[in-house]
Amino acid sequence: MSIRDNVREVRARIGEAADRAFRDPSEITLVAVTKTVEPQAVVEAIEAGVTAIGENRVQEAAGKLDEVLPAVEKHLIGHLQRNKVKKALELFDMIESVDSLRLAREISTRCEAAGRTIDALVEVNTSGEASKHGFAPDAAVDAVEEMADLAGLRILGLMTIGAFLPDPEEVRPCFRLLRKLRDDVEERVIPGVSMDHLSMGMTNDFEVAVEEGATIVRVGRAIFGGRG
Repeated sequence: MSIRDNVREVRARIGEAADRAFRDPSEITLVAVTKTVEPQAVVEAIEAGVTAIGENRVQEAAGKLDEVLPAVEKHLIGHLQRNKVKKALELFDMIESVDSLRLAREISTRCEAAGRTIDALVEVNTSGEASKHGFAPDAAVDAVEEMADLAGLRILGLMTIGAFLPDPEEVRPCFRLLRKLRDDVEERVIPGVSMDHLSMGMTNDFEVAVEEGATIVRVGRAIFGGRG
């Protein structure tokens, strides 16, 4: 199928999952993951209605986003090294992967120097896997409260990468945990922090994520096909 057909199918699947959860599909943003995808394919996805793209690495994004792309939101969804923060702020509208207080402070400092703020999500390691970045669940709410004092960050929610398992149902606990943490943050009523977004779910499991409250799903292979 074409990229346009793939986008249509993914949106239909999002809609069906939203219906099962009695949710409005318009609440859910599809972020097309463009890691290793050629610019022309990215343009095709945008022309098919994708309104946000996600890149994993600043260096790859720097080359790709220099291309002339139609207007689209650009999200950084991969681990961000502190020495790449300045460049990331030039490229992206949202950093979904704020995974440490040191990184949060560096982003805020750079933003303040540039006289701006950036939308950000706090990454939580809900699977407990050592290979994944993010705050431990029992540290996440306190971390959000600390970040609330950083003037350069606008905290809009939480993000997670669920366990990569063949059965999406086995990933559901990761998504339920992130939703619970969102609720815990909201209970604290932290000034300057909103929990509008839960970014969770990828090609293998985005329908389960939608059922559990995702407002952002990050889908690559189901749109662009397998990576070479």
